[in-house]
Amino acid sequence: MKLCSCDTFVALPPATVDNRIIFGKNSDRPCDEVQEVVYFPAAVHDNLREHLKCTYIEIDQVPETYAVVLSRPAWLWGAEMGANEHGVCIGNEAVWGREEVCDEEALLGMDLVRLGLERADTAEKALNVIVDLLEKYGQGGNCSEGRMVFSYHNSFLIADRNEAWILETAGKYWAAEKVQEGVRNISNQLSITTKIDREHADMRNYAKQKCWWDGKKEFDFAATYSYLDTANMMISPGRYCEGYKLLNKHKGNITFETMMEILRDKPSGINMEGAFLTTASMVSILPQDSSLPCIHFFTGTPDPERSVFKPFIFVPNISQLLDTSSPTFELEDPIKKKPHFKSKPDRRHPLYQKHQQALGAVDNNEEKAKTMLDNMKKLEKELFKEMESVLQNKHLDVDKIVNLFPQCTKDEIRIYKSNISS
Repeated sequence: MKLCSCDTFVALPPATVDNRIIFGKNSDRPCDEVQEVVYFPAAVHDNLREHLKCTYIEIDQVPETYAVVLSRPAWLWGAEMGANEHGVCIGNEAVWGREEVCDEEALLGMDLVRLGLERADTAEKALNVIVDLLEKYGQGGNCSEGRMVFSYHNSFLIADRNEAWILETAGKYWAAEKVQEGVRNISNQLSITTKIDREHADMRNYAKQKCWWDGKKEFDFAATYSYLDTANMMISPGRYCEGYKLLNKHKGNITFETMMEILRDKPSGINMEGAFLTTASMVSILPQDSSLPCIHFFTGTPDPERSVFKPFIFVPNISQLLDTSSPTFELEDPIKKKPHFKSKPDRRHPLYQKHQQALGAVDNNEEKAKTMLDNMKKLEKELFKEMESVLQNKHLDVDKIVNLFPQCTKDEIRIYKSNISS
């Protein structure tokens, strides 16, 4: 089943303004799935005999993990997208090709996103973490909380303050492309062609054995491992091409607000509607000047056009993100029982609930809808101005930043409440 169509983007100097790398992602998932925004502090793990339980399987733990902020479907361990305290950002996409998808439970691509963030302080190290785990444990399992079987291979866009990497997989085989300037995007298709900077040691030989490549013509990963005519990739009407066009339209002047406009774009299909919709969005500013903080914006609610991008900055002693954290069900959670998904609990967090209630309250009232949206945009603009001031003036009020994301969320909820009650 190939329903979802996520998109992940990166823009690097000289395509951006002020020597910043800008990362963005829309997570397109089943329309009734709740996505939460959660923070996990750095941790030291003394007892390495204790295994780490991911969504389905247990793996070896490492001595130390970094602080992470994640936007994730609330039912699973991993994440669709997120960032760590060292300015590494990762987003993943579902991809399909000639290599058969394994339904056997292993690591999900979303598990690999979180593991890469927790265990690596640069983009390339995160790539190493992911491919090593892929080799050791494999990828597979149902990626949907429900009876619908929804499995896929994964591609990843991994960025830090200096560069970005595209990592695309087919089972345990993979290819990686380094991006050091300009723009790049990934969607639900393999996109690495002949520019391959790193690869699985047996990737080409396996393709020869399968008669997907004759060993003579130039090796093209996307053409070999999928059914794509890569010569037409940039002129087809698909989401990958539409995303590439939007990035190039703004090339040289891309800011974090530009990236948000791209994620909000509905004519291109980037902002998805329907049975699968854009359930959450993320945009990150990664300044190449290491004295400046990285700033990560998350919505935590569906449809970025009707959501607020709220900033998060890593500092010590961050307040927990209670209003975007879904309820926990401990041992009663269906994902922890076999067979999985016999029931589906209510995972709506406080922000999600108020957002949905407010949209319902204004659905048939254009005037109220406009007022609410205007108030949301006003809040967002104030936050953007404040974050730009942090980057320009190099001044970080740490006492305020520990509550930055939670306070922004409360301000957003206040807007929704005023519309629900009026």
